[in-house]
Amino acid sequence: MSTQLATVYLGLGSNVGSREENLKRAIELISHRLRLGKVSSIYDTSPVDIPQPRFLNMVCDVSTSLSPLPLLALLQGVELKLGRMPGRSGLPRPIDIDILLWGDLTISSPELTIPHPRLAEREFVLAPLAEIAPDLQHPVLKNTIKELLHAVAGKQDVVKLKASS
Repeated sequence: MSTQLATVYLGLGSNVGSREENLKRAIELISHRLRLGKVSSIYDTSPVDIPQPRFLNMVCDVSTSLSPLPLLALLQGVELKLGRMPGRSGLPRPIDIDILLWGDLTISSPELTIPHPRLAEREFVLAPLAEIAPDLQHPVLKNTIKELLHAVAGKQDVVKLKASS
């Protein structure tokens, strides 16, 4: 394990149960194990690709000395603790936590892809990410988050709900 801290951007979403409480609880659990940085506002969003209940989404950054797969395992543990059923992709869920960006790191493995493969297409991720890191550059596309958001803005139903508390 490296002692150097990396800044990692996480996307959080919930569309089952008390969605806002699920997000707050996930942030709390994450902050017990990682150094929490900026936290975006909460956005109310329609689901993409699959008909299901609306989501609440947000983004945060964390500092960690963990490498990617141990961080993924930690985040999956948070999801399990909050009631997510493992291996059930695409279904309504109390919490979903995705690793979006990790500096200039790129990984493509069966377990994990960084940057998140659909990041540039998803306004529900780009809007909160642009709120906390507008000038962050996508390591593959080389566009800033603000530029990526501009390219998809208004194409999805994404509404800023409230500032983080």
